[in-house]
Formats: sequence, structure tokens, C-alpha cells
Amino acid sequence: MKAAVSRDNGMEILLISVVFAIAAICAGLMGFAIQRGATCTVAAMDEVVRKRKLSRLGSMVEAALWVLGGLLIAQAFHALPTMPAGYAVTWATILGGALLGFGAFVNGACVFGAIARLGSGEWAYLVTPIGFYAGCVTAGTLFAVPAPPKLAFGSPVLQASMWLAVVFLVAMIWRIGRALHAARAAAPSKGMVAGLRHALTQHVWSPRGATTVIGITFFFMLVLTGAWAYTDVLAELARGMAANLPARVLLAFALLVGAIAGGWTAGRFRTVRVTLVQVMKCFAGGLLMGWGSLMIPGGNDGLILVGMPLVWPYAWVAFVTMCVTIGAAQVIGARLDFSVEATARSDNG
Repeated sequence: MKAAVSRDNGMEILLISVVFAIAAICAGLMGFAIQRGATCTVAAMDEVVRKRKLSRLGSMVEAALWVLGGLLIAQAFHALPTMPAGYAVTWATILGGALLGFGAFVNGACVFGAIARLGSGEWAYLVTPIGFYAGCVTAGTLFAVPAPPKLAFGSPVLQASMWLAVVFLVAMIWRIGRALHAARAAAPSKGMVAGLRHALTQHVWSPRGATTVIGITFFFMLVLTGAWAYTDVLAELARGMAANLPARVLLAFALLVGAIAGGWTAGRFRTVRVTLVQVMKCFAGGLLMGWGSLMIPGGNDGLILVGMPLVWPYAWVAFVTMCVTIGAAQVIGARLDFSVEATARSDNG
């Protein structure tokens, strides 16, 4: 009997190790894709403000849709872990979204973008998660953070018909096939194997393709390890509630290693001199994002890849508020810079 128990425990440990290894690989791939994808909300709003284009925002919404499709399929096969609860939309949701957006503007990148910047050798962004953690620690002592009221009902995604899962599965297969066919058609002179290799190495790591990879890898991590985002780890750690901390820290490390590998292979990795001004901006931006994430609750990574796919209204409201805040700050900042330059030219003239 003892031998049987020992074998069972060994098998359980082995299975846990295999699951964790798969999750770590997914985290690394996600970090690699973040370096090439269109997931930074600050960059997405800069594209809206300067170029009047929605391609980056559209890619982020598409990533959320990939997670949504995966959730429907996993739910149909009863393979989903316990999903996070939804919260009511209150004034704190909107204020939190505004703080999250302004913090991202000050930081120069959202929490996704900070990982990409780190992967490119901009080491000042190591201070961003420190500031985020400080925001989570100090929020309760500096001002009253109301406990967000949980919704009494579950996500409509988890109550959807199995037929909707089939529709999403067909749409996902069609989307992948269409993308590979388009990439293959772009290189007609190559053979079938070479063309497929070209499609996988070039098209998959285009900004839109990489954002799709982010959605897919995050979904597999969601199924394997439950709802996970590195900002959630920092928030729980600040409250002394972080469970499975060593494993989650290792996943965050795998995410960063993947981002560094992505920056290196893309030719973007270069050590950038760390300045006091940049360190202060990163800390202040992280601090504001930490405050905002507690009010919503959730950082923009959790909003895009968990709350929005689960069709929670608070996640969509907070994300839209964040985007509007970033866009408004960029417009005002650009006008102030123009005013300063105009004044300087006037004084010199």
C-alpha cells in the first residue's frame, strides 16, 4: 500500500512538473510575442492620435477574442479552472481606469509595454513593477479604496451554448489557414515546405500575428495554472495573499526571458543608459498604475486577457477609460510641446 501511495504521489509530482513546464514555455512564448506584438496601450493610442489608425487597438481586441474562443471551447469540454468573478461598474472603475491610463502615459508604456522595453535593454523599466507594488502597498493608507462589489451572476461566456464554441473553433481554424495562405502567397517562388517555414517565421511574428500568439499562449496558461498576470501577483503580494508565489515568480521570469530573447532576435536589444529622470518616471507611472489597478480591480493585462474575454462590463469600461485618458494626455502633451517650441522661436526671433 505504501509503495502504491508513493508511486501515486510521484506521478502527481511528475504531472504537476509537466504542467508547469508547459506553462513556463507558454510564458516564454508570450514574452517573445510581446516584443513583436501590438499590445502596448500607449503605443496603440499614439497610433490613433498621430496616424488616425486603429490597427494596434484592433489587434488587442483580437487577442481578447482568441482568449474568448478558447474559453468557449474549454468550457464545452469542462476543462476550465475556476474563473475570476466580475465586478459592478462604479465611479471607482472609471477613476481606476483613468489612473491606469495616466500612469501608463507617465511611464511611457503600459504593463505589457514595460516588459517589451525591458526586453529591449531599457533597464530603467525594472522600476515600473517596483512602483506598481508600491502603489498597491500604499493605496489603502493614502486614501480609501472601496472594495469592489462582486456581481451575483457568472460570466455569460461560461453559460453559452456549445454551438457557439463550434462556431468559434471553425472561425479560429479559418483565421489561421487564411493567414498561412496569405503568407505563402507572398512568397510564390518558394516550395511548399519553404513557404510554410516562411509563413511561420515571418507572418506569425508580424505585429498582428504576434498579438494572436499572445492571446493563444495566455489562454493555455489560463487553463493550466488559472487566471494569471504578473500585475496580479504584485497586487496579491502587497496584500500578503499571494498563493503559489515561487511558481508564479518563475512564470514572470520566463515571461521576461522570452521578451529578452524576442528583443535580441529582432535586433532591438541594446543597453540604454539609465537616467534619474527615467527612473522617476517609471516609478511614478508604476505607482499610479498600482493605485488604478486596485480601484478597478486589475491591470490592463488582466483586463484585456481575462476581464474582456469573459465579457465583464467593468473590464471594458475600465479599458476604454484607460485608452481615452492616454489619448487625451498625448494630445495635451503634444500641444504643450508645440506651445513651448513656438514660444522659444518667438523669443529667438
